[in-house]
Amino acid sequence: MIIVTGASKNIGRYLFKSFKERGERVVGLYNSTLCGFNEDIGDYYKVDISDYSSVEKFVKEIKDDLENIVLVNCAGMSYTGFAHKADIERWQKVINVNLVGTFNITRALLPYMREQGFGRIINFSSVVAVKPTPGVSAYAASKAGLIGLTKSLSIENASKGITVNAINLGYVSIGMGVEEVPEAYRGKMMESIPAGRFCNPDEILNTVDYLIKTEYINGADININGGVV
Repeated sequence: MIIVTGASKNIGRYLFKSFKERGERVVGLYNSTLCGFNEDIGDYYKVDISDYSSVEKFVKEIKDDLENIVLVNCAGMSYTGFAHKADIERWQKVINVNLVGTFNITRALLPYMREQGFGRIINFSSVVAVKPTPGVSAYAASKAGLIGLTKSLSIENASKGITVNAINLGYVSIGMGVEEVPEAYRGKMMESIPAGRFCNPDEILNTVDYLIKTEYINGADININGGVV
């Protein structure tokens, strides 16, 4: 079973649809937004991943179907504001969703993976975790934390046939990284990318597939950024 968090929008939605079109058993998690589609509503679950009790309820509901688990953690949110003027609650919410939420769903599924001797966990980090970017301290901190979480979990679980890897995304043609940037500034953003273009969604899917298939890649953080440094 493939479980995709943040599956109602952007990259999460794209991956969910791609898996389903291939005939994979996939379920999607969402919290605040389900974007008006009905064709696969039965495969979606409303879960607040920042609330561990909500996560536990979801896992108990599907526990009989949990086999060969692949967890793709796409759920995330951003908040822009300089640190000295930041809204504390909004700043904290980014950490709670992006980092704590990813830990919560991972924590709830790991016992099943360990018992079965198989698991794949793929966390979506970001280029801003290592590239100095003003105004995104909460997002950058949460994504940097995901890299550390990934590496720690990988060595804890490698002997059980479980891999934990991170994908550090640059600027993608779908998703909040580009869509929230005013059109006037997208050209400048493009100029900063050595590849001269935004990442295509299928390149992300290809990387996810590779990490699912390759057990000896573990604890890695893979850059998909077109050469941005």
